[in-house]
Amino acid sequence: MEQTEIVNIIIETINSIFSNLFSSIDNNIYTYLDDFTFLNTSIINNSFFEKLLGANGKSGILYLSDALLLGVIIYYSIRYMYSSFSGSFSEKPSQFLLKMIVLAILINGSYFLCEQILNINYLLSESIKEIGREIINVEISFSELVNQLNSIISIGHNSFDLFSFDGIIKSFISVGLLNLLFSYSLRYIMVQVFIILSPLILLSLMNSSTYWIFKSWFKIFLSLLFLQSFVSIILIIMLSFDSSNKFLLLGSIYALIRSNSYIKEFIGGINIDVSSNISSIISSLK
Repeated sequence: MEQTEIVNIIIETINSIFSNLFSSIDNNIYTYLDDFTFLNTSIINNSFFEKLLGANGKSGILYLSDALLLGVIIYYSIRYMYSSFSGSFSEKPSQFLLKMIVLAILINGSYFLCEQILNINYLLSESIKEIGREIINVEISFSELVNQLNSIISIGHNSFDLFSFDGIIKSFISVGLLNLLFSYSLRYIMVQVFIILSPLILLSLMNSSTYWIFKSWFKIFLSLLFLQSFVSIILIIMLSFDSSNKFLLLGSIYALIRSNSYIKEFIGGINIDVSSNISSIISSLK
């Protein structure tokens, strides 16, 4: 067998492997991107989450928050009685009572409040997608995006070439969208964690010295939710592109990957980019 034939067999084998890999990713993974990106109340509308949060007020985080709230009341009562002897400053009982009642309502209604915030945010992103759908007559979703990308860059066994320009673009797009899947999976979990912690976070409003905890939580929580509206706008722009301009597609994929960083720079928040987090971990180990 000649050397040229051996090289051709190796290239065909590599192309076949990556073609199967990319096809498998497209068929089995990217369908989850829409579910992980466009969050709604379904992520907390289940019996396990309600039990964990303690939506019935008899268990979970809510039960702990109510116990801590009672502890704060006892602490204030002792401090107020002591202040009459020491002459130290203490918050007025009427002011403290009003604050306690408001916070008790907010804490015990935290599940409902978070549910409404999720619903409003979902309606906002869906409205943006609906506007885009009316303008470009295309469904605004990752599923539609992947279908269009596959129609532009074929990944069939006989046509896919990893070592061609289209093959490089397809590789970058697949790796980029896979990175998005991991990042938005992390965001999905973090949103649930922040909702579970919401009763304890609201409790921090009882004292001005702990107000920063609520402020940080609220900023991060909103940045995680607002991300899906920002992604909706990017998807509209991507799906309206001329399919022949592959450089714009690459730029759009990169914009999707960096979208969380843009939101973080704009309103604050946390980094959910899995690739950058892994790079930071590796760098710290060196």
